[in-house]
Amino acid sequence: MSNASANAPAVGGAGGADPNKATGRPDGGPLNPQFTTVDGLSIRYATSPRPGADTVVLLSPWPESIYAYLPMWSALAEQFSLVAIDLPGFGQSEGRADLMSTRAMGEFIVRLIATFDIDQPHAVGPDIGTGALLWAAVTHPDAFRSLVIGAGAATFPLQVDGLLKTFIDAGSIAPFKELNPADVISQSIGSMKNYDVPAIVREDYTKSYSGDRFAQSVAYVQSYPSDLEALTPRLPSLTTPVQILVGRDDPYGLAADAERLDQQLSHSRLQMFPTGHNVWEEAPVAYAAAIIAWVHGGHADA
Repeated sequence: MSNASANAPAVGGAGGADPNKATGRPDGGPLNPQFTTVDGLSIRYATSPRPGADTVVLLSPWPESIYAYLPMWSALAEQFSLVAIDLPGFGQSEGRADLMSTRAMGEFIVRLIATFDIDQPHAVGPDIGTGALLWAAVTHPDAFRSLVIGAGAATFPLQVDGLLKTFIDAGSIAPFKELNPADVISQSIGSMKNYDVPAIVREDYTKSYSGDRFAQSVAYVQSYPSDLEALTPRLPSLTTPVQILVGRDDPYGLAADAERLDQQLSHSRLQMFPTGHNVWEEAPVAYAAAIIAWVHGGHADA
């Protein structure tokens, strides 16, 4: 089990609000990030306790951070007890080379949930959280009440496009060490539609991948071919309910991947949105509403 610092939070927790209240304060106040130590790593997190409510764990996408949930934080916090976490090597959490794969990250997530003293949460992990949560659920069937994933490669053979394919096919992080992380973040933010990214969010994303942190994070997606080849045969046996949320116009081929994943799972529901990759920021009202409906009972029918 993990070695947590003495100030590692205990979060336990579900609650009706208007999902259209999906904008966090531009100053980022609602998140109030903090740090704790897990397995010797400094892990950044934010909480919003709601006694008696279901607990929802939110895992950071890439190349972003827990601030990706700022547009919907208020709506979700009115319904659930929230714990948002920057995964190791992403956002502003400290990384470690042995965790930069979906399989290893899945095991870490299970230890992390135990550190936070959360019993069977609903876990939301778009993008890089997709493969990790699927691994966590197939190897620890009782760890989660349900998963909300998508916009991350999950099936094998891999059929991805665009920059994601470039990162994976490189086979090494060396070609990306010369990239200016600020340019990478600017390009990522520039691809989002219908979202005027607050300065605090832009600055947090840029800081999160400064220096060689972006290049180091590429190693994670380069684990997809081997990890997902091993995961795919186990997907039909997964009993945890899974909601797959993805943008119809995802430029990385992940809408098609989501359809294949839905076909391979026995207890899943697929919902597509008229967006690109970053559904959680391009359509936060609809994304939050989908999570709320799922946690409040939809998962039981999957």
